[in-house]
Amino acid sequence: MSTDATGANARPASLDAGPLGYLALGLTLLGYGLLQTGLLHHTQVADAAGLAHLLGGIALFVAGLWQLRAGDTLNGTAFAGLGAFWAVWSMGAGSAAGGKNAAGLFLLLWAMLAFTLTAASWQTGLFNRALFGLLTLSLLLNAIGVLSSSGGLVKAAGWIAAVAGLISWYWATAALTNHHWGRAALPVK
Repeated sequence: MSTDATGANARPASLDAGPLGYLALGLTLLGYGLLQTGLLHHTQVADAAGLAHLLGGIALFVAGLWQLRAGDTLNGTAFAGLGAFWAVWSMGAGSAAGGKNAAGLFLLLWAMLAFTLTAASWQTGLFNRALFGLLTLSLLLNAIGVLSSSGGLVKAAGWIAAVAGLISWYWATAALTNHHWGRAALPVK
């Protein structure tokens, strides 16, 4: 989560793409996760490819570049890296071109990125720790589920991704609301 700096490190709120990044990540994770759980009948996780490409890929990547430009390396790296993940994932969604071993490896590699983000964000607050920790767990369970052909693990990973998405969405909603209302209308700590 972006923190407002003071003094020489202050930057105008207009340079903060954090809410956009967390909103893009949250909605993409929520859509992907819910589709992966099988909760919605006659749908499959590949149905999230458009959302993942445009919102999770492009918008998230652009928010990452914006945050890097503003000097926020944690969110910049998170948004740009996860934007690349969603863009790549959406290109292969629904295809079995690489098989389950390639898909499992892909998910494990991105779980490593999520773990790095979890470790880097540990001192930044509960929301970041919860979001990136749950994302790491979701990707790891998904990878193990894919590699072992365990539908139960894949479903559990979907639920965890959906919860991570809700956390990210809430943070973005709170940040935007609190900023524009000029007070802490929604708690963020």
